[in-house]
Parts: sequence; C-alpha cells; structure tokens
Amino acid sequence: MITNDGHRLAFHVTQGNGHTIVLDSGGGEDSSQWKGLVPELHANTGATVITYDRAGLGKSDAVPGPWKVESAVGDLKSGLEQLGVTKNVTLVSHSQAGEVANYFAKENPKMLSGAVLVDANLPPFFTDEEIPRLVAATQPQVDAAKKNPDKPDNRQLISTAEGFTPAHKAFHKVTWPNSVPATVMVSEKTPFDGSPVDAQRWHTAAAAFAQDGPNRTLVTVTGSSHEVPKDRPDLVLKEIEDMVATQH
Repeated sequence: MITNDGHRLAFHVTQGNGHTIVLDSGGGEDSSQWKGLVPELHANTGATVITYDRAGLGKSDAVPGPWKVESAVGDLKSGLEQLGVTKNVTLVSHSQAGEVANYFAKENPKMLSGAVLVDANLPPFFTDEEIPRLVAATQPQVDAAKKNPDKPDNRQLISTAEGFTPAHKAFHKVTWPNSVPATVMVSEKTPFDGSPVDAQRWHTAAAAFAQDGPNRTLVTVTGSSHEVPKDRPDLVLKEIEDMVATQH
C-alpha cells in the first residue's frame, strides 16, 4: 500500500530485473484484470511487473467527487517513485487507462521506454462531434448506476460522467511525445459494436494516432471485442514482449 494525496493505493509487484512493465486497467476494472498475464510476462521477460488499483477500485481507497485524470496520473507517478521506479518503464494501458497514459507520457517522457495502448482511449477520438454522442449513449447506464452508487464500478461510472465534456475537450488536445515508442492495439469490434458510426471513428482515431508520430505501430486485433486482454491475451503478451525487447 502506498499513500498519495491522503489516500491509499494498492500496488502489486513481481520483482525482476532493471526493466519494469506497468499494467493499467480499463474503467471499472482493478488489477485483477491482468492476473493471468503477470506470471507469463515475468517469466518471458525477466522484468519487474507491476499492477495496481486506481482510486476507488480493488483494494485502493475511494476518492469522492468527479474522476480527474490528473489525480490518476499523480497516483501512478507517486506509487512508482515510492517503489523506486523512475525509468525504463513499459506502460500497458487498456481503455480508460489510455487517458492516464497520454497525460503520464506527456509529463514524464523520460520515465517511459515504451507503451502498449490496448484498445485505449486516445485523443483523436474525442472530437466536438463525438463527445455529445458518448454522453448521450452512457446516460442510461449512469442513471442506473446512481441507484446503487456504492458499488465500485457504479461509483467509477458516476465519477467519470461528472465533468466528462470539459475533461475530454482538454484530452483531445493532448499530444504524445515523439521520444516514447507506442504500439496501438485496436479491437475489430471496438467498444461500440452496435454503432457503426462510432466504431468507424474509433478505428480512424487509432490509425490517426499511430500515424501522428515516429515509432508508432498500429495492430488491429481481428475478432476481438473491446476486452482485448480477455479475448486475446496471447497477442497482448506478444506485443508487450516485443516492446520490451526493443528497449534492450
């Protein structure tokens, strides 16, 4: 358990050599999302593997109020520093954790040697046309969640909905540092399997992000839903191992 800004966060560390792989879970998910991958990653790379629970999830304390990406970035950075990890990090981020990754990379490029963005939220997707569609589409889920607000994934949904529009207008402008290589894994079915318009925009955003700087690779995960770590753990493992291998 590490403490940052008055709340405690659970970090799970499998100790290895000088390289560190950090696995950051999707929205509403805790570190258990990665439990199947951790032993294999550690065995295959020899790296230290770290998973953690973002505030309000898993064993970490809840923080009241809207979800703020800046707070999540601060929690991750503080946790890594308290664990003595300040460089040679490969960051692996699924879904909502893509927002944490983009801000983290922008602010701390020297800590990262690479990133694998797994069907992650990326700045090009959150246009002025797309943000209102997302707000409207998730409103029924948010209303339902408010009937049982203490359930962790409901609490996460409610806190993410608060301030969503201004937060994502700001996110749209974030730029990834050219010094940090990135593998962009995009699922074939996307989080918007029932909406061809949104699914197409998701794919277009991933391609645009991949093309927008050097050392970026786009990998389309055929047949996979948004839950790529569950649907194709073999491919996630391969892309992480490839990224780590290029850092040596």
